[in-house]
Amino acid sequence: MKKTALRTAGPASLLAMALLLTACGGQPESNAGSGESAAAGEASGSVVADGSSTVAPLTSAAADMFRDVEAGINVTVATSGTGGGFQAFCSGETDISNASRAIDEEEIAECEANGVEFTEIVMANDGLSVVVNPENDWAECLTVEQVATIWGPESEGEVTNWNQVDPSFPDQEIGLYGAGTDSGTFDYFTDAINGEEGAIRTDYSPSEDDNVTVQGVEGDMGATGFLGLSYVEENPDSLKAVDIDSGEGCVGASQETVQDGTYTPLGRELFIYVANASYTEKPQVKTFVDYYVENSAEIADAALFVPLTDEQVTVAQDELATIGS
Repeated sequence: MKKTALRTAGPASLLAMALLLTACGGQPESNAGSGESAAAGEASGSVVADGSSTVAPLTSAAADMFRDVEAGINVTVATSGTGGGFQAFCSGETDISNASRAIDEEEIAECEANGVEFTEIVMANDGLSVVVNPENDWAECLTVEQVATIWGPESEGEVTNWNQVDPSFPDQEIGLYGAGTDSGTFDYFTDAINGEEGAIRTDYSPSEDDNVTVQGVEGDMGATGFLGLSYVEENPDSLKAVDIDSGEGCVGASQETVQDGTYTPLGRELFIYVANASYTEKPQVKTFVDYYVENSAEIADAALFVPLTDEQVTVAQDELATIGS
């Protein structure tokens, strides 16, 4: 199986992949960042994307901007969660899989078994936010240990009140909302906070649609949940993000703290996975992916995600220079 994965290089992989796809796909020279594809106005057909509800707004923003350039290409974006998206992708049902975590070994094996070769592209950065109801005036900052006390599997049926998290907190029942098991957000959060993917109490309200978490937290004064930073930015009146203390003091999720690595352990990369056959055999997929990569900074800004830094782009260029040498 041919798999291009620049995971170790971090978010800087984006530019490298943009140029790598050019090298592998015979792409004509294009005007990166100009908002125009190489064959603007000439392509038609459909592009099918599915997967993470966190990455969906990013790919949807790309599709909206792309529509002004290639009106004949229809890009559809579904949200079955990162895991559900990989199931469809590895079965050959989609061209692009949106993912808020890297593909795992079982999913790689499934793709390989079905002859689906793919390329992994880091498209943006994100901070996974711990949120509370806006009326919550006590949980301004939580330590990683306190978040684990709320969400750890051993807390199921035991930790049900805020004053069990900290004696200074009020006698207020905790409402729990968060990502479902098919979500990459679920995998990332449980690993970062509880030390193992999938390790979580089950007496909470799960959903692969982060908007359900928004609504749940908004409607419950004692609620807390976890979702992507972009949802907090899109719903400032419905959610309040909590600062996280991982041992170096309280740090809030923001573009600056995600990019400089101080928002730990909940800063992360966001991916798309492109089926190589779709990219090489379907001109409309190639045209859209090229546009998506070339305009990633503008797309990230439009979708309220954290774009790549100049330093990360420079690293990607340096890595690219070694390919084929």
